[in-house]
This record gives sequence, C-alpha cells and structure tokens, in this order.
Amino acid sequence: MKVDSLDLEACHERIKPFVHRTAVLCSRLINEIVGAEVYFKCENFQRAGAYKMRGATNAILQLSDEERSSGVVTHSSGNFAQAVALGALSLGVTAHIVMPTSAPKVKKKGVEEYQGIIYECEPTLFAREQTANKIVKEKGATLLHPSNDLEVIVGQGTAAKELLEEHADLNGILCPVGGGGLIAGSALAAHYFGKNCKVYGAEPFEADDAYRSLQSGKIEGNETTNTIADGLKTTLGNTNFPIIKEHVSEIIRVTENEIINAMRLIWERTKIIVEPSSAVALAALIRNKAYFKNQKVGIIISGGNVDLSNLPF
Repeated sequence: MKVDSLDLEACHERIKPFVHRTAVLCSRLINEIVGAEVYFKCENFQRAGAYKMRGATNAILQLSDEERSSGVVTHSSGNFAQAVALGALSLGVTAHIVMPTSAPKVKKKGVEEYQGIIYECEPTLFAREQTANKIVKEKGATLLHPSNDLEVIVGQGTAAKELLEEHADLNGILCPVGGGGLIAGSALAAHYFGKNCKVYGAEPFEADDAYRSLQSGKIEGNETTNTIADGLKTTLGNTNFPIIKEHVSEIIRVTENEIINAMRLIWERTKIIVEPSSAVALAALIRNKAYFKNQKVGIIISGGNVDLSNLPF
C-alpha cells in the first residue's frame, strides 16, 4: 500500500481526540552553539511520554470491533509498550505487552499503570517475537508491530506534520532511528507537507544498522547494541525500509559521549526531561553543525521516559 498526503491527513484527524498537539521549543544558546535555527518538537510531552502514542492509537483505531474485542499484543522495551497500553485503555481494549527483562523499570511501571498485561522474555528480538506470536495464537489478539506496521508509521508521521504546520520553511528534520517507524513517518510528512525539507536520521555508532542498511541497500542487523539509547536497539523492517531508502537523505552516527553531552545540554538549556534516545538527534546536529549552518532545522524529541535514579551525568 502506498501512502499519500490524504492518508496522513485522515490519520491526523482520527487520532486528534486521543493525543496531544505537543509544544515546539527553541533555545537561543543551542542555536548559537550549532549556528542554525533549531525547533524542538517536544514529544516528551505526549501522552505516555513519547511520540509512539500517535502510531499505537492510529493502529488500534483502524481495527474492527471484533478485533478490538480480542485485544492487542506488542513487544517493546518501553515506549511503544506504554503507548499501546494507554491507547488500548483509552479505547476499552485489552493490551498484552511483551517486554524484555532488560527493559527500564520506569517503562514497565508505566505499562502497569495503564493496565497493560506484561509478559517478560529474554532480551533478544527472537524471544520477543516468539512470545508475542504465542499470545496471538492463545488469545486471538492482533499483533501491533512497534515500527514496521504501516498504520503505526503513518501515525508517527503526524508529529513532523504538526511541526511543518507551524514552521513550513524548515530546511531539514532530524530524528532518532531505532526500528524506523518515526523516521519513515517523518519522511512521508516532509515529502507531502514540507517545501524541499530533507529528513536525516541519527543513531549511535553502537547500534548503526540503519546507517549500514542505507549503505548496502538491504536491511542489516546490529553488530552491537552497547548504547545508552535503549530505545534505538531494534532494527529496520521491510515496511519502513523502502520508505527510508526513498525519502531519507542520510543517517548520521554519534558516539555515546556525544549523546550524553547533548542530553545534558537539552536538560540544562530547555529545562525539559528527555531520554537518551531523544538526545541522539541533537548530538548528530552538533557533530555536523558546519553542514547545517544557517539552516532551519526541526528535531523530533522522541520521548522523556527516563529513569531519574540512573542518569548518565
């Protein structure tokens, strides 16, 4: 299925009653540091604390009454887990959530508070998928993929759509890349609603599958996931990768220290809480500030679900 601008517009209207239109913030000091005008789309203010509420809600709303009555299931280390749990709770649907044992406690607590039923598994993609598929068979629940479901991708794209509605003249949008749902959705939004607005991905050197996938032209796995950006350890999927190949200009990699420094900078200068995965985009902008000099750049702050007892600074 090919997505067009009408699909994004219809999705945006569909989810509006269930999600926040989040703020866009600027920082004079950060602008001076990077030599560009930076507009932060603050999805850390979104319901459930991350942009993933958008895609989860859209996917659930697209299910039939019969499908909703059997519940939904997903596997996630945190933010999509919370989004599905809250989206399901808002719509009276049972949510079965598969989470790896390594998932942050703050994110497990969020799922529990939104009445999601947690099933723990080993911290491997194979274990996550195997557990989720078992629940699908046993419960008849509908599987919602965190990043490789088209309804989810379109939903995630509404954050960039809103950003472009407020700043139509952006030269580029930067967003972190984990499973690829956010960047694919953002790229579609920029394609249909931007004016020559390029989209760039940002990811850690320690989990650089998207960078290598664009280089090779096929989906690559992660050779390491030793990164503080816990939301970016997953790999691209066969639904979002073609969109990324067609519409994303470049993937920029950053070091762990660059992520920590960018995270601290956002906390100090914008006075908002962001998680490490969110800081990866600013780290990429700082690393490549000569390239973005004098441009207007949007950054999707993907989430703010961080364990305050385990900060990296």
